[in-house]
Amino acid sequence: MHATKRFGALAAVIGLVALGVTAMPGKAEAWWRGGGCCGFGIGVFLPPVVIAPPVYYAPPVYYAPPPVAYAPPPPPPGYDAPQQQRQWIQGHYEGSYWVPGYWA
Repeated sequence: MHATKRFGALAAVIGLVALGVTAMPGKAEAWWRGGGCCGFGIGVFLPPVVIAPPVYYAPPVYYAPPPVAYAPPPPPPGYDAPQQQRQWIQGHYEGSYWVPGYWA
């Protein structure tokens, strides 16, 4: 049993070394040109593999048009707007001073 585990581990290490030697960079030639000097050679091409979560696209959001600002129509000519009522302020103290009541 130990021999089987050791053989498996040795085979895995040899396989990884072989893969590393094969994947080592060589001359800078394009993979489709075949590499080598005489038009033949052993080329290994592995496309890039990207593992990523699926992309989520949010559904489009439709907004209601903005409300139209309401402006009342201008008053007819000759119209006088009613005056605002004045407010009575009761007598009170401001600090140590007495302020008598007044119309504001």
